[in-house]
Amino acid sequence: MTRTMEWAARGSHMRGIPRKMVIMAVGAFAKAVANLLNTTTVHNADTLINLVRSRPLGVPLITVSNHMSTLDDPVMWGFKGFPIFDSNLARWALAAEDICFKNSLLSYFFRIGKCIPITRGGGIYQKHMNEALERLSDGEWLHTFPEGKVSQEDAPIRRLKWGTASLIVRSPVTPIVLPIVHHGFEEVMPENFWFGRRPPFPLCNKSINIVIGEPMEFNLPKMTQMAISTSHNLHNPTRGWPILSPSGLDEAAQRCLYTSISDQIQTSMESLRSSSKKLSEAKSLNSGQVEE
Repeated sequence: MTRTMEWAARGSHMRGIPRKMVIMAVGAFAKAVANLLNTTTVHNADTLINLVRSRPLGVPLITVSNHMSTLDDPVMWGFKGFPIFDSNLARWALAAEDICFKNSLLSYFFRIGKCIPITRGGGIYQKHMNEALERLSDGEWLHTFPEGKVSQEDAPIRRLKWGTASLIVRSPVTPIVLPIVHHGFEEVMPENFWFGRRPPFPLCNKSINIVIGEPMEFNLPKMTQMAISTSHNLHNPTRGWPILSPSGLDEAAQRCLYTSISDQIQTSMESLRSSSKKLSEAKSLNSGQVEE
């Protein structure tokens, strides 16, 4: 038995009963943390809900967000009105292998919870990126944290890893890409709560703010030609990446294309982050005026 347990991720595993049970249990936990223990405000929620429920048949969805805590997923889907209990609509997520797949029990839990193990530092062409592509080929929803790791600093969106961009390029059907930015999870689950450790349970009476953007469109044929043209002047060391067909992108062109896509996503996420801060400041100001 391997810790990656591909068989447990199949929807047919035990007629899907373990998956439904885990999705419902985790969904109940997310709802409790987001709505009962804390206050969650979501802006533009209908855009996400509509894409999850009724996007065109066969068209995959990739949501991307900043990564503020170990609770971002699943609690960010626990807001009121989101269909978090539906195992068929639930997201697939890229999850760190060294955290979520440390032993057989954890591996089984996260696998039936629709998580795909990713080895941090393993590169964008590692084995399980192909599994993520298969899910996109099926028209599924995939969530990624393109910054690559948790950061609880109130700082601009960091340079994005190329993994998400590579999935967008390599997917047989170009995915709808939806950026999301949130804050408040760093207070619900702080990394350094007690002697450098996280609290054993989520903290209460915190404010979570989630800002959902608009779907992003990428003109991949045009961007591919620009990447090929730009890459002719580059002389970077190679990593042995395969040539992408049918576009015939060599490694230098792939680097240019992935950078261009990542920069657009980063810019969109940073714009959402700025909007989120303004909304939060306005809310605090209004609360202060009411108290006076």
